[in-house]
Amino acid sequence: MGNKNKTISFRVNEDSFETLREIAEERDISLSAVFRDYVDTLVAHDGRVQVVPETELGEETDGTEFPPKVEVPKSFIREHERLELEAEHLREQLQEYKQYANRLQEEVEESDDVEEVVHLEELDDELDTDDTYRLG
Repeated sequence: MGNKNKTISFRVNEDSFETLREIAEERDISLSAVFRDYVDTLVAHDGRVQVVPETELGEETDGTEFPPKVEVPKSFIREHERLELEAEHLREQLQEYKQYANRLQEEVEESDDVEEVVHLEELDDELDTDDTYRLG
């Protein structure tokens, strides 16, 4: 089942509707696109969206800045960078392993010397006795 779009209905007063229509015309998009952008922004920020006039963008409102900023210690950033480098190194190693495994698989497939492969089931069939053997 794929990702299906759902329809959302909004009910706004006439003044708000005209304002939204003006916004859509300024941005040269449809009124539906304005709502889609708003909903996408709302979802992307987990419902923490604050609508402010463009003149107040970047300014603090009510003594708090939106979106809130958090100070992160340098040690955390360094650890995060170290982990990213380690993850990249592990991805490279995995890629090298896959290439090596593919090369070995190709060698086995291209090999004309099939007699080197020994199947244990065939060895059991060749034995005339009912004795069983255990490795180890």
